[in-house]
Amino acid sequence: MKKKYTVIVEKDEEGWLISEVVELPGCHTQAKTMDQLLERTKEAIKAYLESEESIDISDTFVGVQQIEV
Repeated sequence: MKKKYTVIVEKDEEGWLISEVVELPGCHTQAKTMDQLLERTKEAIKAYLESEESIDISDTFVGVQQIEV
């Protein structure tokens, strides 16, 4: 059964795209192109789930807010 994950994508100062999987703490990767990043993110998720099989991951992503101060 496939499950959907929420991925935050940012660009660093050197131009690398960085993805972080919200529901999987510590699950992140980087790449130079969006296509590479999405493929590497899928690989990172699979590796994370294989190494964390006994952990119940039940957090649900709610949303992202930007606040101006």
